[in-house]
Amino acid sequence: MSLVVAIDGASGSGKSTLARALASRLGLAYLNTGLMYRAVAATALRDGIDPDDGAALARIADGIGFRIAPGSPPALEVEGWSETDLLTLEVEAVVSAVARHPAVRATLRRAQRDLGGAGAVVEGRDIGTVVFPDAPVKLFLEAAPEVRVDRRAEERGAPPDATADALLARDRRDARTTPAVAASDAVVIETTELDEAATLEAALAVVADRVGGS
Repeated sequence: MSLVVAIDGASGSGKSTLARALASRLGLAYLNTGLMYRAVAATALRDGIDPDDGAALARIADGIGFRIAPGSPPALEVEGWSETDLLTLEVEAVVSAVARHPAVRATLRRAQRDLGGAGAVVEGRDIGTVVFPDAPVKLFLEAAPEVRVDRRAEERGAPPDATADALLARDRRDARTTPAVAASDAVVIETTELDEAATLEAALAVVADRVGGS
């Protein structure tokens, strides 16, 4: 298997920013697995599918086209959806419910391994523990709640109060369904006091330690 860097952590901890930058520096594809779950959730909302109907949601997941599209870095493209479409508070409100179904997770896990197996920086909530348990580099990001809210509000261009409510609600749902847990061999990076550049340098140091070079 080519180099896979697994990045896990809670929403707003800085996974997406780091993963994209790290993929660019390492010459790898960037795979945001959260967008895959969001695509299932957005499709379910559009089509009026009950988020409790795991079988129907798994069929949705199986029917969505995912690919790694050319770019700098090459990154996930979801058939029929733009990234902006998927990063809404409406999708945020149901994605945890969608992601809790084992059949959905199994379907998307297969796609994630196909997409990332040729070499990628892969971010999510169970990448180092479940999707790519043999990845040579595993990172787990943590950040204080208020910092996570500020980052998410800036990223989405949403009001801080609404963002805080949505993020805290997401935390509660995820804690019951798909809690983010660091793999036993993951390196934890506390990003509360780190800017994007410092977080990237910390991650590159881990890569150099685990596999050599940067």
